[in-house]
Formats: sequence, C-alpha cells, structure tokens
Amino acid sequence: MTDVTIEKPVLEPNGALSVETVLSVKHWNEHLFSFRISRPASFRFRSGEFVMIGLKGDNGKPLLRAYSVASPSWDEEIEFLSIKVQDGPLTSKLQLIQPGDQIYLGRKPTGTLVTDALLPGKRLFMLSTGTGLAPFLSLSRDPDVYEFYEQVVIVHSVRRVSDLAFREELDGKWSQDPLVSEQAPGQFHYVPTVTREPYDGHTQRIDKLVESGALFEGVPGAAKFDPETDRIMMCGSMEMIKQFAAYFEGEGFTEGSNAAPGQFVIERAFVG
Repeated sequence: MTDVTIEKPVLEPNGALSVETVLSVKHWNEHLFSFRISRPASFRFRSGEFVMIGLKGDNGKPLLRAYSVASPSWDEEIEFLSIKVQDGPLTSKLQLIQPGDQIYLGRKPTGTLVTDALLPGKRLFMLSTGTGLAPFLSLSRDPDVYEFYEQVVIVHSVRRVSDLAFREELDGKWSQDPLVSEQAPGQFHYVPTVTREPYDGHTQRIDKLVESGALFEGVPGAAKFDPETDRIMMCGSMEMIKQFAAYFEGEGFTEGSNAAPGQFVIERAFVG
C-alpha cells in the first residue's frame, strides 16, 4: 500500500492577516478544544480582547471568525478556546487542525472586555458560559488586574463537567503561573457550576447563584453586587448577557466602553 499524503493549503499573509503556525492542540471533549499558535513579534493586545482568526475557505479566500484570546498579553504564544460545530463553516475545519498547520491571525485585536472600559473598583466579577471563559483566562493571568482589584472572580457555567476547560489551573488559582502566582492565591476566586450533570459543586445557573448568595461564598465583601465597589464583565450566551445587562442596569450599574468607562461591560462580538 502507498502512503497517501494530504496536502494542507498554503496560506498567504496580507495587510490585515498574518500567517501563524499551530503549536499545540488540546481536545477537552467531543465538542470543545483549545489550541496555541505562534505569536508574531509585532502582535500587541490588551488582555481580554478578541481577534479575527481563520483558515482558507472552500472559495480560496480567508474564512474568518472573531475569537477572544485566552492567553494573557505577556505570553509568547497565543491561545484560543473553541467549540466544535460539525457543520460550522469555520469550526468544522478548525477542529481538525494539528501542530504544524497554518492559520490566519488578524493584525488588529479589539474588544470591550478590558480594564480600560471599567471604572476603578474593589471586586471584579467575570461571568461566563461555555467558551465565553476565554477572555477571562487571559485577564485572570494579567498582573495588572490584581493591582486594580482586591478580589478577582471568575464564574463559569457549563452543561457538563467535561466542559469545565482549564478547571485544574483555575482550581489551583494559577499557582504555577510565572507572573500572578503570588497575588492570585489570595485574590482569585473560581466559581464553576454545571447545570446538566451531577456535580459535587454548584449545579444552578448563574442567576440562581446570585439570588441565593452562593456566588459570593468565600469572596470578601457583601453577598450581593454593589455598583459602588463591584465591576462586571460578561461573555457567553446572548441569553445570559441580555438577562444580566438588564439586571445590572436595574441595580444602578452603567455599561462601559473604551470611550466611556462604566461599571459593567459585555462582549458583543462573541462567537460560540
């Protein structure tokens, strides 16, 4: 028998896109994976931002989607967290990538899930569902975040236990991280919740955890959100974002942006 070699498409950079190399891939389960790619020396971003990435489409043109960067701004590589959609135009191809493959990377990251879009405060709550965790992985490894806030909280709601990507690192409060291993153990809090499977921790949706006060267990301060001291970031399902945006506005919080910082921010360009 003759070995068959499948030729990978060669990608060409342009003014808006660089071509990077896939360095590693981790499949968390059958519909969730993360991967790391090379980082060009000229690529600069703020922790929490997103960027366009993609592959060559069937028409030969770049097929791109917005992805939040999961690695912190100081990392020498760039990491992403993605769902697998079997008939998705991009993710049906993206889930098949292997180390050594090429991938497009946009040259201009942007986004509102950045500390610049928030007013100063004491506690930072990052509310996420599914792969909406990605930008908060970036922010929770950024030493500046621990200078800006006394308490840093990631809330991650998923359907199944295996969807808790990076659970070990988050449970360990980034104790092995080179830049935040000293601050994070005393300031970082991880609140995972699993809604569709038995789990030895929280099993309610985020709104129920807020109502019961369970979301605030172990976090210094009041067992409720306070617009004077608390700052909120949200990323994930549109249902969750719409629900909580209305909730926070009702509680006296104002939405922030890069141009006008406020008390909560959401990512409107989130995919997945």
